[in-house]
Amino acid sequence: MWNTFENKIAWFQMKGGFKMNLLKDTVKSISPIDVHWYSIAQKRLDNLTKPPGSLGRLEEFAKRFVAITGISMPSLDKKVIFTFAGDHGVAEEGVSAYPREVTGQMVLNFLNGGAGINVLARHAGAEVVVVDIGVDHDFNSVDKLISKKIMKGTKNMRRGPAMTRDEAEKCIEAGIELANEYAERGYRIFATGDMGIANTTPSSAIAAVFTGRPVSEVTGRGTGIGDDALRNKIKVIEDALSANRPDPFDPVDVLSKVGGAEIGGIAGLIIGASAKRIPVVIDGFISTAGALIASSLEPKTKDYMFAAHNSVEVGHKAMLDKMGLRPILDLDLRLGEGTGAALAILMIDAGLKIYTEMATFGEAGVSEGIRE
Repeated sequence: MWNTFENKIAWFQMKGGFKMNLLKDTVKSISPIDVHWYSIAQKRLDNLTKPPGSLGRLEEFAKRFVAITGISMPSLDKKVIFTFAGDHGVAEEGVSAYPREVTGQMVLNFLNGGAGINVLARHAGAEVVVVDIGVDHDFNSVDKLISKKIMKGTKNMRRGPAMTRDEAEKCIEAGIELANEYAERGYRIFATGDMGIANTTPSSAIAAVFTGRPVSEVTGRGTGIGDDALRNKIKVIEDALSANRPDPFDPVDVLSKVGGAEIGGIAGLIIGASAKRIPVVIDGFISTAGALIASSLEPKTKDYMFAAHNSVEVGHKAMLDKMGLRPILDLDLRLGEGTGAALAILMIDAGLKIYTEMATFGEAGVSEGIRE
């Protein structure tokens, strides 16, 4: 009943509506991918000096990139990974192995270039943009930090909604604003990352809501908690879902009741990227929770996403399956930050270089094989 954009808008208006026009207008502006571009890309791929399809998924990445951008010979000269940071009130329930103040400390580590994401982004030739969207810390005017702070951490979702509906919308719109800004700067690909102690807890809650699976099937150990803490984490999420009753037909309601600021920012970035026809690489478990919010608001966003990897978090595959996304890598990663996305960008870049730099049979003077 609510599967068209117009019906979803009517539903959201009934539930409280969009308080601003940016989210509504951006979602409405997302176009389906023109399938003609797949044919254009496939024709070139089949004429390169190799047996058809012999470079496997690298060819798939190139073809999808061409179709998403609508450019027959695209380049990948400007890459950016957005690491959204936010704190979570549910951390007080003992669901993480680390204290809440680590979020702010890691933000400073990102800015100083000393984290895993910095190392892998440098390797991939990508810029890292660190976004404070909800950290419970006053950074003041720290150099290079992008401030989009909506709140100083969410509330404890076990006791009530994590945030208001208005705050949830503002988080999404902060991501859209960043997508618009960096699209204007000429960046060719976006990637998502996260930082937030306890953020696997809201991500598991979101996974349970949208996949319909039991909480125990989509909840993992996060930063490495033990068996007792895992059982507690599952109970906390079950209590949060029972207390808040998030509506799976209203993604903003889900985000506000059991989500997080960084998850909303990621959802907004995906929506904004889709509207601008910019490919967006989705990192791990938390980023995929944001992707679920985005794709539930507008299913066409799924066509603009590359799933970077399959995390060891047990709920990640369930979310990817829900969206029909096949991960590029499977390396037992569970760090977040955008690290898996940085590695996946290397694979996408490799596919594009094959597509744009490899000679065709005609250019190389090589005889073509017999095609049936």
